[in-house]
Amino acid sequence: MAAEPGIRFDVEESVGEFVDFPMVTIKCHGRLVSGNTEELKKIVKPLIEAGGKKIVIDCSDMQHIDSSGLGALVGLKVSAVNKGLVKLELVNLSPRVAELLKLTSLTDLFAK
Repeated sequence: MAAEPGIRFDVEESVGEFVDFPMVTIKCHGRLVSGNTEELKKIVKPLIEAGGKKIVIDCSDMQHIDSSGLGALVGLKVSAVNKGLVKLELVNLSPRVAELLKLTSLTDLFAK
C-alpha cells in the first residue's frame, strides 16, 4: 500500500502592541486528506479550547483537499463558532479549494 500523501504545518503566533486580538496563523503545505486530518485537529483544537484568539488557516500551499479534509475544516469552524470567543478563518484559497467550498455551499460558513 502506498504511503499517505503528506501534509505539514507552520504555526506562527502574532502578539504585540500592534495586534488587538492575538492571532495564530497555520500555513498548510501539501494535501489535506482522510489519512492526515487528525494532524490539523491536534494543532487547532487546543487553540479553540483556549479561546480569545483569531485562528487563520492559510491554504496558499494546500495542493489538494478531499471530503475528509473538508469535513475536518467544517468541524473545526463549528467548534470555533460554538466556543464563541474564537474566530477561525481560511485565507489564500486556491481556485480549486474555493470552488469546492462554493459547490458544497460552505463559502458563507467560512466568511463569518
